[in-house]
Amino acid sequence: MINTETRFKGLPLSGGVAFAKVCLFNEKRHRAVPVLKIGDREVGREKERVRKAMDIVVERLEALIESVRTKIGKAEAEIFTAQKMILSDPALGKRIFDHIGTRNFNAEKAVISSLDFFESQLVKVDNEYLKERASDIGEVKRRVLDVLANLNPSFQCSGESYCLKGKNRIVIAEELTPSLTMELNTESIRGFVTDRGGVASHAAILARAFKIPAVSGIPDIHDRMFCGTDVLINGNTGEVVLWPSAETLSQYPELKLPPREPAKAVDPIAGLKVMANLNRAKDIGEVLAQKAEGIGLYRTEFEFFGEGKLLNEEEQYERYVAVLKAMKGKTVYFRMLDIGGDKSAEFLKLPQEPNPSLGFRGSRFLLGHRDLFRPQARALARASRYGSVYVMYPMVIDLEQFSRLKQAFLEETADIPAGDIKHGIMFEVPSACLDAEEFFQRIDFGSIGTNDLIQYLFAVDRDNEAVAYDHHPDRKIFWNLVRHVATAARKHRKPLSVCGELVARLDYARKLMREGIRAVSVAARMIPELRMAIKNKPKLFAKKSRRLIRKKVKK
Repeated sequence: MINTETRFKGLPLSGGVAFAKVCLFNEKRHRAVPVLKIGDREVGREKERVRKAMDIVVERLEALIESVRTKIGKAEAEIFTAQKMILSDPALGKRIFDHIGTRNFNAEKAVISSLDFFESQLVKVDNEYLKERASDIGEVKRRVLDVLANLNPSFQCSGESYCLKGKNRIVIAEELTPSLTMELNTESIRGFVTDRGGVASHAAILARAFKIPAVSGIPDIHDRMFCGTDVLINGNTGEVVLWPSAETLSQYPELKLPPREPAKAVDPIAGLKVMANLNRAKDIGEVLAQKAEGIGLYRTEFEFFGEGKLLNEEEQYERYVAVLKAMKGKTVYFRMLDIGGDKSAEFLKLPQEPNPSLGFRGSRFLLGHRDLFRPQARALARASRYGSVYVMYPMVIDLEQFSRLKQAFLEETADIPAGDIKHGIMFEVPSACLDAEEFFQRIDFGSIGTNDLIQYLFAVDRDNEAVAYDHHPDRKIFWNLVRHVATAARKHRKPLSVCGELVARLDYARKLMREGIRAVSVAARMIPELRMAIKNKPKLFAKKSRRLIRKKVKK
């Protein structure tokens, strides 16, 4: 191969520019899969091989779901939940076992034949979203075949002394799958280039979440190069350049920057209190390491999900005390169990609902399950002797519901010598936001939950990628509602913060500050980036602040 500059134009999946040598993903590992007929005596053995393989894949997916949920978020973890559901579909299992029992296919052939059939049905559908979902079936097939053959995803040069397994390399593959994105070391991979894969594909979503440049839609790109080829990719434009010249590289000054290192802690900044979201008490170390100015959203239900069982009063008390002691007087917002809707688990034994997002969830669930409400309220009251406890109720719809929640808390803890306890709500239902003026006369604090607020304000399922294009805050009415809540909080001099994915976006953080928001809560790992952005561009955030100061001076 002649090392001359060659350009390709593909589909930009994830923004950013990268230049590095290539690592080719091993796309040939299933080409030697034994596909053959078996005798009647071997049917039982082959069925058992499939059962065990599917069980192992489910276990690996469950671990991956938890990892993604922790590293990125719940919505992204649902990508792998969907794959788990495919494996659990009775129709799939029946087809595979029928092929083994009636056609005498071996395990590999039965798996390939059955999943190829379902994948081909989706590919034929005249719907881009459903076509993208066909890749999930293809990935499930690869996962099961890997287990049957005792293979691990590998690179074409695996076993060679020079193989770096993607470290500081651009990975080339036929298709960018969620597994490829997650199961490789995303901290060190510089970029992805693939033959196929769409903007709405799960893997593209993950690549964007990890801020890894990615380009797809270049036919046979995997076969046009070898390991070690120099490649420049532009995830903003879709351009891919093999063996780029010095002149071409000079057009990208950002390539001179060293590889991005893990974010280092940044000291608090003036003008914006940046708190951290917390899922479990055991994760408090990262919160402290990033110098969070409090915990703006302690999702207490994740303590239950993490243990896979209901926690009694003492178990909850120990966790809450540990967090309060670690935070040493800083604000901690304890969200009461936000269960129901998309948050369920087998140990809860909740009945299925036809429309769970609008069903027995949040504060309705708390009021309907005093058996769960009581131990949590008592644990929080006892813990308040070690620091101020901000009790935050989820999915509150009106003042009457808030009054019932607070009264229930007081009743359940009347015999406990408690410390400082404050009561507030999540503003995530439009009806509560519209009633903010009255709420702030009664509550001690508030927090705007943007993820669910957008969902209910615009009637768009936040976890449904078919309508994902509508789940965004770029509408005037959303910001009018935020302004309405912020104005009410300011008038009654009550603390108000904002939590949700949009907070981590610089442009949205700027809008929030200009609407008078002075406290936010984000994933701990996002704190340095947010603070640095504001610290480096203070003028972008100052305009509204000065206007608010002038108003106060006039008064």
